Amino acid sequence: MKIGWPTDVRHVAHVTFDRFHGFRGVPAELQPEPALAKAPSASKTAFGVSTESMQCAHDARGNSVPTILLLLQRRLYEQGGLKTEGIFRVAADGAQEQRVRDQLDLAASVPEDADVHCLAGLIKAWFRELPGGLLDALPEEEVARCATEDAAARLIGKLPAAKAALLDWAVQLMADVASEEARNRMGTRNVAMVFAPNMTEEVDPLTALKYAVQVMNFLNLLIERALRQRQQDQTKKQPK
Repeated sequence: MKIGWPTDVRHVAHVTFDRFHGFRGVPAELQPEPALAKAPSASKTAFGVSTESMQCAHDARGNSVPTILLLLQRRLYEQGGLKTEGIFRVAADGAQEQRVRDQLDLAASVPEDADVHCLAGLIKAWFRELPGGLLDALPEEEVARCATEDAAARLIGKLPAAKAALLDWAVQLMADVASEEARNRMGTRNVAMVFAPNMTEEVDPLTALKYAVQVMNFLNLLIERALRQRQQDQTKKQPK
């Protein structure tokens, strides 16, 4: 008597994927060859790639943000970067910045001895090297005409959802810096000034310089709006 193969049999497996470890939970008989087992990431670097190629997580406001930015932000805050004079303005040591970049590319981790100016510089570098620029989807003439906080907020609506979320995260970061102006001497306009050149991908130097001024004014409006909203929220929480 022959016994046939069983039918209607299911094997339930929970398989997950992330950029750094690839597929997890794959049954042994379906495991790829060792040469193919490495995570099939679309990118081997944490810089100069689109957000679609990166592992992302959600910030406190629900924005989907590349994990590398959240790592750099957390370490920056933990090390007192917000209260450091000239944060985001003072240039980092070039050798240390390259070493930290290499570590981020290799293991998606930040070395313990990373200086706050290095962390801040890498955040700016990430935006500067973002393909297509964060704000390049916005019509330049509309950015130039933007003169009020409400107009700036409406303009954000013209960005793709992923870039709008990134901009919101960046503006909240800038607002955190500006809120410590008494210690770091970086007010809203100072912060907007150092971030502006990193938000677009203009090739021509003269055009880039002119547009950076307009982007600075646009960012300044958004930072001031974020700070005003925080103040209003704080006022609402106070007992009457």
